[in-house]
Amino acid sequence: MDVSDFDFELPEQLIAQDHPAERGGSRLLVLSRESGEIHDAVFKDIGSYFRRGDLLVLNNTQVFPARLLGRRVPSGGAVECLLIGRPPTAKPQLPNDLDNKPSWSRESESGSSEIWDALMHPGQKLKPGARVMFERDGLKLHGEVLAAHFFGRRTVRLWTEEELDVRATIDRLGHIPLPPYIRRRDRPSDRERYQTVYARERGSVAAPTAGLHFTAAALNDLRSRGVDIAEVTLHVGYGTFKPVRADTVEDHVVDAEALTVTPEVAAAVSAALRDRRRVIAVGTTTTRALESLRIEGGRVLPASGATDLFIRPGHVFNIVSGLITNFHLPRSSLLMLVAAFAGRDHVLAAYRHAVASHYRFYSYGDAMLIV
Repeated sequence: MDVSDFDFELPEQLIAQDHPAERGGSRLLVLSRESGEIHDAVFKDIGSYFRRGDLLVLNNTQVFPARLLGRRVPSGGAVECLLIGRPPTAKPQLPNDLDNKPSWSRESESGSSEIWDALMHPGQKLKPGARVMFERDGLKLHGEVLAAHFFGRRTVRLWTEEELDVRATIDRLGHIPLPPYIRRRDRPSDRERYQTVYARERGSVAAPTAGLHFTAAALNDLRSRGVDIAEVTLHVGYGTFKPVRADTVEDHVVDAEALTVTPEVAAAVSAALRDRRRVIAVGTTTTRALESLRIEGGRVLPASGATDLFIRPGHVFNIVSGLITNFHLPRSSLLMLVAAFAGRDHVLAAYRHAVASHYRFYSYGDAMLIV
């Protein structure tokens, strides 16, 4: 299947850029998976589309301030670093583990050190051995480039000389990594708004944006209607914005992301499937997490590890029967997932309707419910 089959015209003014709508205040496009029928609604009324016994599954990952702004040492040139994950072999370095510290940082025996994968700019100047510094309000985070990879990726060691460890220092210094298509600087309010109200497991560099619409009151309303709610964890990596560079869908590779589904949640999903109740996923990340699970003897198994599942047209959905999602980029793997769930023709027709009706697109935009 050609990637061009998932293209559509999107006026730039429909990309939500500034303030997102108040939680629950966005518009909602309701799409019938069976017939392709489209209905316009508002998100605060989403409860009316649920049935008693439905299982709503959320992704409880938490976004951390992964964007670091600093300078090169000693030249002072500007540096930007987006932390995208810990290498599989990375482990925290103890303060007395001096053999693993850069020689020029051994004068300090306090603080901590961690190794990260990152996207760094300007990449051409940040070769192995390059040093950087991130600083704010007297707090410092040191860095050294250890290795260079393709597309601006670097392996970098970060360390502190303070009582605060690397994680706490990142939280103090870092900026919320808004998606690249939001062309403004992050604001203090983004720390709260670019986060679901149920976020609790730190580890994502991008929000599971379908969940941004929910309020605590909306979730309580669903519970009062007899809807069960469960949570999985899938940490969203920068690969969620990775362009599909291949010409054919089948040649694209999705980056692996960390996944955790507890035995209790697996049992809740098993019970819903056994009772023929709908399992409605909040977002493409939750969908990937659920569809990555193994089913043995009619029982869904828990999971802890990573998934690189690429859901595209032809995928057989074994668990998810309903989907809440935002509107995605043309030619993106996320749009392909939605098309796999509801049918390419239905989804592109819904997107044409959304454009004509001036829905807002992408992370801070409006929502779609497919049932």
